[in-house]
Amino acid sequence: MKGRLAGLAGVLVLLVGWSALAAFGVAGGTIPSPLRVVSTMFTDGWALYGPNFAITARGALLGFLWGNLLALGLAVLVMLVPRVEPLATQLAILSYCTPLVALGPIILVVFGGRTPTVFLAAMYCFFTTMVGAVAGLRSADSTSIDLIRAYGGGRWQELYRVRAIAALPSIFAALKIAAPSAVLGAIIGEYLGGVDSGIGVALTAAQTAYNVPRTWGMALAAAALAGLGYLLVAALARVVTPWTKEVAR
Repeated sequence: MKGRLAGLAGVLVLLVGWSALAAFGVAGGTIPSPLRVVSTMFTDGWALYGPNFAITARGALLGFLWGNLLALGLAVLVMLVPRVEPLATQLAILSYCTPLVALGPIILVVFGGRTPTVFLAAMYCFFTTMVGAVAGLRSADSTSIDLIRAYGGGRWQELYRVRAIAALPSIFAALKIAAPSAVLGAIIGEYLGGVDSGIGVALTAAQTAYNVPRTWGMALAAAALAGLGYLLVAALARVVTPWTKEVAR
């Protein structure tokens, strides 16, 4: 309850600050009031926001699935074949440090269509999930691992009998971060061009037309999609790992 009240208080402070900036005309009037933004969103309606929201959500979801499957697969490989860890770590660091915006145009030229959207969404997820998965798999209780080995079990038995369960909280913590990251990657992919719809495309069009309220409305739609992704993963985590909630209490 205290956490929810703190969250509501934070939102209230944000709205008050936003309204104050709009009222005082900060940044040359490029900050519209929350009421004006919401009014514009209602005027534009589902015809504008619905299709663009759905298309971006689809690209983010595909990237989320591909990026996390690759990250989890590589983390499992590290546990089964420890010799590949240096290579896997270098790949993860490379994906994190490489300016992905620079790779987007190359992917667009080679593959075209919405491939850059899915690619960037996947890459924005990869590093966080792999690091979280490896850390979680290594957090398994050593006594349980020794017991598996004492009965003649190998790395595979260790993995699915002990390590996988121990890693679930860390994996879901990483996935909660990866979900909004996938939305960001998808929108950046839409910014690069090659597509005619999506939140990124609509946001660019609103900026080009200097439609400030609509620009802010699209930004809110992007934030809502990112928040929705986080909440869905958090809800799934509460179902799959109920013991973490009990420990927190």
